[in-house]
Amino acid sequence: MSRHLLSVGPTTVPAPQGSDTAVRRDGASAAPAVEPLAFAGLRLVHAAVRRDLARIPQALRLLQPDDHETAQALKRHWDFVTAMVTCHHEQQDTRLWPVLRRFAPELRLLLNWLESDHHNLDQCFTRTTTLVGIATRDPASSWPVSYAVEELAARVETHLRIEERQLLPRMEGVFQPGSRIGTLPELLDLLRFADGPSASDALVWLLEGVEPAQIDRLLADCDDETVRHWPHWRDTYARCTDLLWGPAGQ
Repeated sequence: MSRHLLSVGPTTVPAPQGSDTAVRRDGASAAPAVEPLAFAGLRLVHAAVRRDLARIPQALRLLQPDDHETAQALKRHWDFVTAMVTCHHEQQDTRLWPVLRRFAPELRLLLNWLESDHHNLDQCFTRTTTLVGIATRDPASSWPVSYAVEELAARVETHLRIEERQLLPRMEGVFQPGSRIGTLPELLDLLRFADGPSASDALVWLLEGVEPAQIDRLLADCDDETVRHWPHWRDTYARCTDLLWGPAGQ
């Protein structure tokens, strides 16, 4: 699997027993000005991947032979989703799992399985990307390709449910409130230094369909530049995706 994510600053690790503050690897206390929503970055990626793997098969089936613009837009969006999944797996394998292995050694077997399944899923996405490329060039083949995407979605759903039901509840007992690990600000920081999807595209993709009040709470965790550019990023993303899903994803 190609590496997109780069290390960004010191990683926040669990605080020692009885401490009210998180501790960084350099020993200094880490108290963010705004406490990030716990694991929001991970949860938003899961929701966005589910959403798109559910609607892409229908978009494939609706492709018409002469609708080259929509076909190209769908292929670009598929490539974006695939890149986000790859970056998500890298974030977990290189930043999150090592910390959990150290501070929650009882999770090591589960983490080993999840990391191995990441590689398996990445290979599935690579094979499906080839098929989506064929379908968007030749819509006559779109129906069998849509079934392949649905099969991939079922595999992804199994993986996500294991993470959410077996891992996330345990993580809440490992990381102290205020840790940036797995949060939306950490994910955006990683993407800004990554050779992959842009942080602006990723943010709007992640927040598509989220309730406005919840978006405001999530943006409150982010830096001022992100908040300032959010309306422009949102409108630009909508102009690109309305072709595929219709206004407001309808």
